[in-house]
Amino acid sequence: MDRLAAIEIFIRVVDTGSFSAAARHFDIGQPAASKAVAQLEEWLGVKLLLRSTRALTPTEAGQNFYQRARRAVEEADEAVLAARGTAAGLTGKLRVSAAVCFARLHIVPRLPAFLEQHPDLDLELVLDDRNIDLVEEGIDVALRMGELADSNMTARRIAIARRRVLATPAYFERHGMPGAPAELLAHRAVVYTRDTGGGEDWTFRRDSAELSVQLQGRVRISATEGLRAAVFADMGLAVASEWAFWPELKSGAVVSVMDDWMLPAVPLSAVYPTGRQASSKARQFTAFVEECLAPEFAPERLISDGSRAA
Repeated sequence: MDRLAAIEIFIRVVDTGSFSAAARHFDIGQPAASKAVAQLEEWLGVKLLLRSTRALTPTEAGQNFYQRARRAVEEADEAVLAARGTAAGLTGKLRVSAAVCFARLHIVPRLPAFLEQHPDLDLELVLDDRNIDLVEEGIDVALRMGELADSNMTARRIAIARRRVLATPAYFERHGMPGAPAELLAHRAVVYTRDTGGGEDWTFRRDSAELSVQLQGRVRISATEGLRAAVFADMGLAVASEWAFWPELKSGAVVSVMDDWMLPAVPLSAVYPTGRQASSKARQFTAFVEECLAPEFAPERLISDGSRAA
């Protein structure tokens, strides 16, 4: 048995959930793929996969072996790339985690250029507004907004965006444009609860002045897509990051007011699984995203006047 080939087949079976898909990838028959994994199990002395008529599921031992084996194969691939030089493209599979709306607006439209550079790379976007477990989900790199609660994670800040008070022109035409924080009390607000932890208090800064305001709103929403829909429906103004409304801010479909008053900004960080060195694929994808978001969202774009996140 070619152990390395069997390990690569096993990894592909777990990635695709199918012996047939793995066999097609390696241009072998399905029986050969199944036999390779069976021989690998026999050699290891443990069951790696639970087989049923509907699905293939890694056992606990299989999942642990998969994580370590995948890492070893990736490192071997990187060694090959290093030997061949930087002109060689990336290969294998890259799993990226990101928030749903952020990925739709800022990542997915730019992916064709990255994939064209690396035709042998398979990319899987795991889109979830929650901060999922990177190790458990087999994530290579996560793009996370806001301050990171877990200081043990390996992370690098790659971009930053302002928070703004915004609404549609139609809303402001009917209700007027606020010019100072206190004037927000006369307005309806759509409250994005993931930004505030459920609260509605915001602290605005301008020069040496600092004012706190509690927004009043009947609608509270925990997902960015819902916040966008509510704002577009003229249900009220919102305090939101530029990440969530950048296309509309540029087109004028939504309008930002009180721009001389600063709110805490929203950084974007590339986060890698704890205890793992970032793979070449993860690093190059991170560099690609950073390049795409510059100069509008470059980390150095906001000066230390209260607009930069703490």
